[in-house]
Amino acid sequence: MSSTDSSITPHLHGLRRGPASAAVLVLHGGKVASTDRAQPWQLSAVRMMPFTRDLRRAAGDDTVVTQLQYRYRGWNGSDRSPVRDAQWACDRLVEAYGPNVSITVVGHSMGGRAAAAIAGHPRVVAVAALAPWWLDGTETDTMRAGQKLLVLHGTVDRWTDPVASRAATERASARGVDATFVAMRGAGHFMLRSPRAWSSRVREFVLDQSRKVSSTKPE
Repeated sequence: MSSTDSSITPHLHGLRRGPASAAVLVLHGGKVASTDRAQPWQLSAVRMMPFTRDLRRAAGDDTVVTQLQYRYRGWNGSDRSPVRDAQWACDRLVEAYGPNVSITVVGHSMGGRAAAAIAGHPRVVAVAALAPWWLDGTETDTMRAGQKLLVLHGTVDRWTDPVASRAATERASARGVDATFVAMRGAGHFMLRSPRAWSSRVREFVLDQSRKVSSTKPE
């Protein structure tokens, strides 16, 4: 594993000028340990681009959809590299769109772990975790009552554990989170089976959050 480089910074793709009351932050997967630089053409990032494009097409003018490019490819133990980057991204969205912007986080695999880790950010209202890399079922303890959680996990995933994902979802529900677990029948980790089903569920979830934000805006 190469040494870290302080000159490497995360990048948030999709920031645009103009107002927005809602924002979507898409987080891709990665590796257990790697300080190699993350690049937008790596498969983990490319895998989430269809979700990002689909959400941009579906979202209204009042919602901005962004995808984060981490500094490094790995989680990297106690450094939790993508968590630091995702926190930075949330702060950047607040800076760009104001202190009342509502953020929905969509994360796959390691990105799902990072999404849960930043759910305590005051502007995060919802998390969609796709085949999340959750190890012990307590990852959702960061979430507040009233937040929304959608977890999609393939039943034949051999990379991350759908049983731990379900446990974390149920644990969140017991704490007052509006949490839903969906078993994607026959699907593996990389969401290649029935990709439209994955996309449509994420799209519906995200647009529902955007509609709720719009309905609460003052006239």
